[in-house]
Amino acid sequence: MSRAIILMMDSFGVGGAKDARAFGDEGANTFVHIAENYPRFSIPNLEALGLNRASLLATGKEAPLTRAEAKMNVHAAYGCMEEISAGKDTISGHWEMAGVPVRQDFGHFPPQYPSFPQELVERICKRAGLSGILGNKAASGTVIIQELGEEHLATGKPIFYTSADSNLQIAAHEEKFGLERLYELCEIAFEEVKPYHIARVIARPFVGEKNGAFVRTKNRHDYALSPLAPTLLDKAKEKGLEVVAIGKISDIYAGSGVTKKVLASGLEELWDKTLEEIKNLDADGIVFTNFVDFDMTWGHRRDVKGYAEGLMYFDSRLPEILPLLRDDDVVFITADHGCDPTWTGTDHTRECVPVLMFGPNVKPQSLGRRKTYADIAETIALKFALSPFYIGTPF
Repeated sequence: MSRAIILMMDSFGVGGAKDARAFGDEGANTFVHIAENYPRFSIPNLEALGLNRASLLATGKEAPLTRAEAKMNVHAAYGCMEEISAGKDTISGHWEMAGVPVRQDFGHFPPQYPSFPQELVERICKRAGLSGILGNKAASGTVIIQELGEEHLATGKPIFYTSADSNLQIAAHEEKFGLERLYELCEIAFEEVKPYHIARVIARPFVGEKNGAFVRTKNRHDYALSPLAPTLLDKAKEKGLEVVAIGKISDIYAGSGVTKKVLASGLEELWDKTLEEIKNLDADGIVFTNFVDFDMTWGHRRDVKGYAEGLMYFDSRLPEILPLLRDDDVVFITADHGCDPTWTGTDHTRECVPVLMFGPNVKPQSLGRRKTYADIAETIALKFALSPFYIGTPF
C-alpha cells in the first residue's frame, strides 16, 4: 500500500515570485518577514526538512531562525515552486497543484461599500424571502460578526461581506437564523453570482448572544466552482484510490474526486484528524489537509505573532507523522500562495511557495526552482501510474 500525504500550509509563501511586481507584491516574503519580526522564532523540524534552503532558491535569502534540535531525522527533498495561474487566490493555487492551472483570473467584488451590485442583492433577497442584508463590504469575518451580530439577531438580516479573494461570504447565527437556511441562502447566492465569475460563496455560521462574544463554528461550507478539467483527485478516485479531504479541501474542489470528507477547524484538530486518517487509510490513496489558520486567522489580519506561533505549533506536531509512514509513503509540505503579515492591505501576496518532500524512500536532494505548482500533481500521478497532465514535470 502506498500513500501520498499533502500538508497544505495555506498562505505560507517564501517570496521571490518573478511576476510579483504585476500584483503589487514585489518584496513580499511571508516566511522571512515573520522570522525577522518575531523574536526567538524557532521551527527546527521544518528547517531540518530544508525550508531555509527552499527560501534560498526562491530569493537567495535565508530566514533568521533561533536554532533548536530537530526531532525529525529523515531524508528530505526541498525546493520552491512558481505559480502560473492568473490569480493569487486559494482556488487557483489548489487547482494548479492538482494539475489544473487557472489561466484567467476570477471576478472580484470591490472592497468599498456597497461591494455588491444592488440588482444582485435584490435578486438574492427576493428568492430567499429576505427583507434585506447587513454589511455589504469587504471585512474580516470575525470582526464583522462582532460589529453586526446583535443587529442580525434583531432584524433577521444576514451579514454579507467579501474579501480580497473571489468570493461572497454570508454570516448568520447557526441557531437563530438556522444552519440549513443559511446553506439554502448560499446555494441561491452561488447561482446568482455566476454572471460575475465569482469563485466561491461561503457560509459562515456563528453562535453567541452579544457583540464581542460571537464565535464562528466549524460548520463553514464553501460553494465553489468545479475545476475546469479533471484534477489529480479526480484521476485518483477514478482509478480506485481513496482521496481523503480534511478541512476545506473538499469545498475547494467542489467535492470532485473526494471519497471521504473530514470536517475540522483549528491547527490542533486539523493535525489530530490528519494523523487519524493516515492511521486509518489501509489502501492506496491520498490524504490532503488544508491548514487554513495561517491564511484566515493570521495572514489576512496581518498578525505576525499569531502566524509565528502557529508555525511553531505546526512544527512541533510534525514528528508525530513519522511512526505512521509506510515504506512507499511520501509526504509533501507546501502552500497555495503567500499572505505576508507585514505587507500592506489584507490581500494575499504573490510569492513562490516551498515544497518539502519526505518519506522512507525519498532521497535528500534539491528539487530546484519549479516552474509550476503542477509539478506536485505530475509527481503523484507518476507515483500512482495515473495519466499525466502534460503541464508540469515530476520531481
